[in-house]
Amino acid sequence: MHYLNTDAQIIMFRDMLNSEIYVDKSSLIQKITPLIRTNAKYVCITRPRRFGKTVNANMLGAYYTKGYDTHELFDDLNIAHTDHYESHINRYNVIHIDFSVFPDFCDGYDVYLKNILRKLQEDLRETYPALKGREYGGISEMLSDTKDSFIFILDVWDSVFSEKYVTEADKIHFLRFLKTMLKDRPYVDLAYMTGVLPIAKYSSGSELNMFWEYNFMNDQVYEEQFGLTEDEVKQLCTKYDTVSYEDLEWWYDGYLMSDGRHLFNPRSVNRALTDGVCKNYWTETGPMNEVADCIENNVEEVREDIVKMVSGVPVEADLSGYSAAEQELYTRDEILSAMVVYGFLSYHDNCLKIPNHELMEKFQRVLSRDSMGEVKEIVDRSKEMLAATLACDADKVAAILEDVHDREIPFLMYNDENSLSCVITLCYLYARKDYRIEREEKSGKGYCDYLFIPRKRGVPAIVLELKVDDSAENAIRQIKDKKYVQRVESFGNVILTGISYDRKHKKHECIIEKISLID
Repeated sequence: MHYLNTDAQIIMFRDMLNSEIYVDKSSLIQKITPLIRTNAKYVCITRPRRFGKTVNANMLGAYYTKGYDTHELFDDLNIAHTDHYESHINRYNVIHIDFSVFPDFCDGYDVYLKNILRKLQEDLRETYPALKGREYGGISEMLSDTKDSFIFILDVWDSVFSEKYVTEADKIHFLRFLKTMLKDRPYVDLAYMTGVLPIAKYSSGSELNMFWEYNFMNDQVYEEQFGLTEDEVKQLCTKYDTVSYEDLEWWYDGYLMSDGRHLFNPRSVNRALTDGVCKNYWTETGPMNEVADCIENNVEEVREDIVKMVSGVPVEADLSGYSAAEQELYTRDEILSAMVVYGFLSYHDNCLKIPNHELMEKFQRVLSRDSMGEVKEIVDRSKEMLAATLACDADKVAAILEDVHDREIPFLMYNDENSLSCVITLCYLYARKDYRIEREEKSGKGYCDYLFIPRKRGVPAIVLELKVDDSAENAIRQIKDKKYVQRVESFGNVILTGISYDRKHKKHECIIEKISLID
C-alpha cells in the first residue's frame, strides 16, 4: 500500500516520539476531530518550512488510521485525557499523501501526477476488489465506487509548484485535480492539507474555496500547535540544560501569536538543544532566494523597510487581504506579506519586524546585494568603520558618517530619531560578525543606545551613545555617569564611543576612549 491505511505515518510518528526531544502537540487532534463530517471539514494549514507541519500530519495519520492499534503512541500524550479519545483512535480510512515525495528521475509534471494517481489507484483496487477490472475516467469515480469514506491528509500540497518544469497551466491542472477529488464529495470525512503557499491567491476562483485556511497572518485557532511557546522552551531548557533559555530566545524567538505571546522556530530550538550550541540552522534551501530576487526587482519599494528592520525599528504595514502566494511579487505589500508567509518576518498589530538573530543574519546579507545600491556601498565600508573604532580613530569615524549623510539617501537624512540609528546600523554592519549588538539596553543606571557585546574573549566591548544637537563629550560623560559599562565590564577592555550630530551645521563629532577594567 502506498497512501491508503498504511503504517508509514505510524512509523514516522513513533520515531519522533523516540527522539530525545519531543513536545506534545496532540491537542491538535482535539481541535481537528470535531470537524469530521461537518461543513468545516476542509482545513488548510500554511506555515513556513521547519514549523512542524509534517510532524503533525504524521501524528494525525497515526491516530486516525484504521487497521492498527496505536494506543501505545498516544496513551501518554495530552489527547488521551480527552472525552473522545477512544471514539476516534484507529477508526477511519486514511489517505495520506506527502506531495513532496517525487518519483525517481522526475522531469515533468505529467510524470509527477501520474505517479500519484497510479499508486492511489493500486491502493484502492487492492483494498476494494470490486473495483478491479473496471475502467475509470478519474480518481473521484473510483473513490465514489468504494461506497466508503475517507480522511484525506495531504502534506505540503504546494511542493510541485516550486519545480522549474511546472507551468502556469500545470498549476491550474493540479488545483483542479484537488478540487475534483475533494470538493462536494460524500466520501470525504475530513480533508486536512498543509503547505507553505496559501491557497487563497492561487485558487482565486472556486477550485479550493471550500478550505478554511489558516496562515501566519490570520490563525487564532491552531497557532500554538505550530511552533514552540515560551513555556515549552523553558521546560525544555530545564530538562536538557544544554543551552540557556536566554540564548534560545535571542536566536529563535520572535514570532507572535494573535494575543502577543511569542513562538519559537521549533526545528532550530530542537537542533540547538541536541547539538548543545545556538547557531544558524535556517537552511539555504527554500524561498529565501526568491524573495531576495523580488527585492532586487522592487528595491525602491522595500529598501527603506529592510534597513529599518535590520536596525531594530518596526515597520508599519496593513497586510490584510494579501495571501502572498505568487512567485512574482510586484508591490511593497506583496513582497512584505510573502516574507511573513515564508517566516522571514513576524507580523502583529500591523507591525513587521525581523523575528530573531537567526533571520537577522539573512537580512544582513540582503543589504550587501548589488541591488541595494548606495546602501550596499555603505555596508561595504562597515569593516573600515569597525577598524577605526577599535583603533580609537575618532576623526575617521566622523568622516565615514559625514560621507554617509552626504549621500542624501532620503530615509537616512536624520528626519527622526530612527534615521540616525539606521545610519549607525549600516555603518557597523560588519561588526555583527564578532559582536552581539543590542539597542537601548538596560545597563548601569539607564539605557545605553548601543552595546557591542563580544562573541568571544579577547575582543573589546563597545559602548556607543548618540547625541543630536549636543556634544560627543556629553555622550561620553553619560556613559560614565550612568555606568553603562556595567553590562560588559567582564570583558576587561571597553571602548567608549560618543557620537553627536549638529543639525544646524550638519556636522558629526566623535570622541573615543578606551578603558581597561582588568586589575
